[in-house]
Amino acid sequence: MDLDKQSAARQITLLDEGGPNAIAMANGIVGDEWTLWIVEMGLNGITQYNEWLRAGPISSSVLTARLSRLVETGIMERVRYHSRPPRHDYRLTYRGKQMWPILLTMWAWEKQWVDDPSENLPQMRHTRCGAIFAPVLVCESCEHEVAARDVQGRLGPSGDWSRSIPSAATRRRSHSGTRPAEVVSQTMAMVGNRWSAALLGAAFMGATRFGEFEQRIGAPPTIVAERLRTFCEFGVLTQSPNPQRPDWVVYHLTDKGRAFYPVVASMIEWAQRWFHSPDGPTLRLEHLQCHRAFHPRLICGECREKLRGSAVQVVRPVDDAGQATAL
Repeated sequence: MDLDKQSAARQITLLDEGGPNAIAMANGIVGDEWTLWIVEMGLNGITQYNEWLRAGPISSSVLTARLSRLVETGIMERVRYHSRPPRHDYRLTYRGKQMWPILLTMWAWEKQWVDDPSENLPQMRHTRCGAIFAPVLVCESCEHEVAARDVQGRLGPSGDWSRSIPSAATRRRSHSGTRPAEVVSQTMAMVGNRWSAALLGAAFMGATRFGEFEQRIGAPPTIVAERLRTFCEFGVLTQSPNPQRPDWVVYHLTDKGRAFYPVVASMIEWAQRWFHSPDGPTLRLEHLQCHRAFHPRLICGECREKLRGSAVQVVRPVDDAGQATAL
């Protein structure tokens, strides 16, 4: 076991009893474009404050706030490299390095399902087979490919819906003025808002009626209605007459919505690995095919080999020479 993995157990964050759970913590971190961009640049080797300022249109105030939050949540560590004057590197911890599946699944979903010519998304190359690929979600236990319908989820001891929504104090605005070059616009619309992320989770947990969404996420009716309307406009949800009350409607995930499950699964796995509530896990997931606890893993869609972050190269379309950087 390498040193990163040996220290991983010591990096687990024990959350306050009765407070926000692992899902709330993950949503508060992942639902922010600049935070994800900083992590991505960190995976590409950037460690110094001025390097981030040169790498993208991020302001000093936004960068300072995001780096502080990343250190606070154990995703980065601040390491002094010069004493006079004092200067520090910001280096990803093992926890931070393990965010790469979240980035890959977001890029893959946007590439396949969002028709937005303004997006500047990278391609992914698997260095083991040399192919440009899309990641495929599989079960760690049986290694079979998994779709949303193949996994059953039930709330754990800390899975109260009110505890799964990040507080305003832990949220960061998804963008202010400028945005990162590699924008995942619809992904951020679904997870970059505290109520949107909760509504999406409720849909994957089986909610179909307006009252079910309202009860589970605890949002005002006007917000629930607005989020449902937005998700239908995106094509993530579709509405149809309620079989019991034709004058009412029910909401179901579309193929596009169900295809977002690898992003959801990657976020949940990362969250529950690193943030522990004293009373137990937030969610318990079971793979219905092998009847074991479901832990997601990604494989290369071309050679079908299990992916490692070190074997994934990010190829950016703006690189004229086709240069690639490794995660």
